[in-house]
Amino acid sequence: MPTRSPKGAFPLVRTVLTGLVILGTALVGFASEAAPPGRLTLPGESFTVAERPAFLFAALGDPAPAGRRPWVLYAPTLPAYPDEAERWMHEQFTRAGIAVAGVDTGESYGSPAAVTVTEALHAEMVRRGFAAKPVILGRSRGGLWASAWVIRHPEWSAGLAGIYPVYDWRTYPGVDKAAAAYDRTPEALAAAAAELCPIERIDVAARAGIAVCIIHGDQDTVVPLGPNSGRLRDRYVDLGKGDLVNLIVATGQGHSFWEGFFRCQALVDFVIARARAGAAAPE
Repeated sequence: MPTRSPKGAFPLVRTVLTGLVILGTALVGFASEAAPPGRLTLPGESFTVAERPAFLFAALGDPAPAGRRPWVLYAPTLPAYPDEAERWMHEQFTRAGIAVAGVDTGESYGSPAAVTVTEALHAEMVRRGFAAKPVILGRSRGGLWASAWVIRHPEWSAGLAGIYPVYDWRTYPGVDKAAAAYDRTPEALAAAAAELCPIERIDVAARAGIAVCIIHGDQDTVVPLGPNSGRLRDRYVDLGKGDLVNLIVATGQGHSFWEGFFRCQALVDFVIARARAGAAAPE
């Protein structure tokens, strides 16, 4: 989620954040340089994959057997995210024995280069004994990262969850801003939307049977409900997969720090259940 909405900033949560600081190096092709992610203080660690900073919130309790450790692949991992607003949610995951991890790919908006770096994180997590099929959670523009991953790797996706997620970069951040992350001109990126815009290829996830749970406000003017979460639901319905989607519409809510977005029990329960199912799936 943007620290400020593009037109008309919404109130920011004022909080004292402490965290682990990672020194990263810039990777050619991304829109921003490496910076310390994971400012939310939870037990875990910071590390580097593919020369990009990554974080891991450790699962509490006795670890599951190697290869069967459930986890959440979180996006966007950026200097400000995950943040304090998400503390309760991430604590529910870790207390349930489910780790949370992400990698900072800069303002990459779900580009192929970003997915490639995320593949390196996935490989590292599997090497550490985590399951090959995490559940994918995308908040706001993190929905672009999350859906791009699910589309490229449905075989490595136990489910897709979202908090007012973006699935169409034409709505946010817009073609002009997304173009640099995709290493194309705005005109070339717009022409390649059928190939590169996640919402245009979400049928891949539907046909693969990827379950989805999203909470999205019906007054969201930053990431409009209709062309993003609404269209994802509609595409699943059109393909006869509507029963796989739980779209929770938050009446009267926009793109904000409203507590209900981050304490949505249905979303938390979905993430926990799908992470566990992914860990139990045959390799």
